[in-house]
Amino acid sequence: MSQRIAVYPGSFDPIHNGHLDIIERCRVIFDEVVIAVLHNEGKKPLFSVEERIDAIREAVGGEGTNCRVESFSGLLVDFVDRVGAQAVVRGLRAVSDFEYEMQMALMNRRLNPRVETVFLMPKQDYIYLSSRLVKEVFSLGGKLEGLVPDVVLRSLEARLRPDGRA
Repeated sequence: MSQRIAVYPGSFDPIHNGHLDIIERCRVIFDEVVIAVLHNEGKKPLFSVEERIDAIREAVGGEGTNCRVESFSGLLVDFVDRVGAQAVVRGLRAVSDFEYEMQMALMNRRLNPRVETVFLMPKQDYIYLSSRLVKEVFSLGGKLEGLVPDVVLRSLEARLRPDGRA
């Protein structure tokens, strides 16, 4: 029997507990989850691809887990083929996410009919959470405990509050 491998793509700038909730749900369904960090400088990321990969690795655990973290650029379906996956996992937070995600899923199916898209919803506690919102709330002095892993909190403090102010 072949392994069931899924790719969970995203910018993850930064990863938050909603992402981690989706990853945990994937771990139950798939034999291996490839967390694919998008390399797209057009988005003006706060953290480099390498910093995001390191943060994700720390947040999801080290060796022996059924997750691995890689970066990619270009077409997602090409990356899915390269890693031998059968599915793409996308998180849906609200109805507003669905239209865009459906368009992407249908285009991916057109480009590679072998690849299925699986939509998962995060726990209700994280349904409103986005990386953009995490950065905005933090930059305005809001508290993020319970919403991001500790590694992200440390990284945000170092990047956005180098003077150490709270």
